[in-house]
Amino acid sequence: MTAEQQTAEAGRSRRDVFDTDTDFDSAADEPSRFDLVSEALRRDGVEILHYEPRFPVPGTKEENRVVRLIAGVFLLAGLASLAFVAVFIFWPWEYEHGGLDNPSKWYTPLLGITMGIAFLGVGVGVTLWAKKILPEEIAVQDRHDGPSAEDERQLTAASLAQMGEDSGLGRRPFLRNAILAGLAPLGLVAIVPLGALLKNPHGDGDPLLHTGFDRKNNGGKPVRLVHQDGEPIRPEDISVGGQLTVFPGIPGGATNKYADSPTLLIHLREADAAQARKSAIPENRGSQWGNYVAYSKVCTHVGCPPSLYEGQTNKLLCPCHQSQFLITDNAVPVFGPATRRLPQLPIELDDEGYFVAKSDYKEPIGPAFWERP
Repeated sequence: MTAEQQTAEAGRSRRDVFDTDTDFDSAADEPSRFDLVSEALRRDGVEILHYEPRFPVPGTKEENRVVRLIAGVFLLAGLASLAFVAVFIFWPWEYEHGGLDNPSKWYTPLLGITMGIAFLGVGVGVTLWAKKILPEEIAVQDRHDGPSAEDERQLTAASLAQMGEDSGLGRRPFLRNAILAGLAPLGLVAIVPLGALLKNPHGDGDPLLHTGFDRKNNGGKPVRLVHQDGEPIRPEDISVGGQLTVFPGIPGGATNKYADSPTLLIHLREADAAQARKSAIPENRGSQWGNYVAYSKVCTHVGCPPSLYEGQTNKLLCPCHQSQFLITDNAVPVFGPATRRLPQLPIELDDEGYFVAKSDYKEPIGPAFWERP
């Protein structure tokens, strides 16, 4: 079929193709694909009021100009996506003091700019494609009930093929390749950051099992429990029923470098301490010193600080999502979304009467993960 015949066929109204209710015999009529599409629409109760290609004559200068414009937009989206990945991986990201001449100051803005250009490019490209390449079409459809007939499979296949032709990708390989080149890097924008968020909890010597209370951070000696200012803590510093947030007594122990180490030291009443000692599970036996217990201050739900202690009920409340942990029963969750108990820090007194950690935590700190329900 010549280009002129294609134009004439595509430009005519589909209501003129099948405007009766006569049965359609695909084998006898030997219809063209356009006829099959028209029959499929008629059977589905669709009437095309207007159908006209954007470029009746293929290959014109105007068409090539539009194709180049859309291809350029998609390629720009791809370049912006690659720039996002490059910034994410190679740009200095650790915070440093200084003005805008400090490269680390531009890390987050550059990520936002490159991602914004990438998504904007895809949006603009799709919009231009729909406005400039897809045929103009006005259709009216009546609602109907019931399943489709078996012979409509052929009609449906023809409709899909027609949609592919209308998209213009079949005869515009440059545009098709440009779209693929533009969208493929966009997938990296979603995938690459995920790699930085994943950490094998069993790699590098079980990093989740090592906090600031690990003896290796103190030359092999037990690590003291200290105030935020580094002052060591004695038993008499906490009244009965009271609690205190403590940190590892090592350089930087109260900084974000050891953000997994804040611990809640609680002075239980005599009866409550006895109950806690009696209910201790094997992992926690021997971790309690006298009437004092110490539990991680990192919630096992999403890592918030559970610090609201109710001395009358011995429950520790996390203010973020209202998880509650029963301190006299191994800090098991009794309410809220948390599913795992708080890890307990084994404590004792050193020769000078200050609290120290007998060892590091015996189980991972923080939220539950895929191997820790």
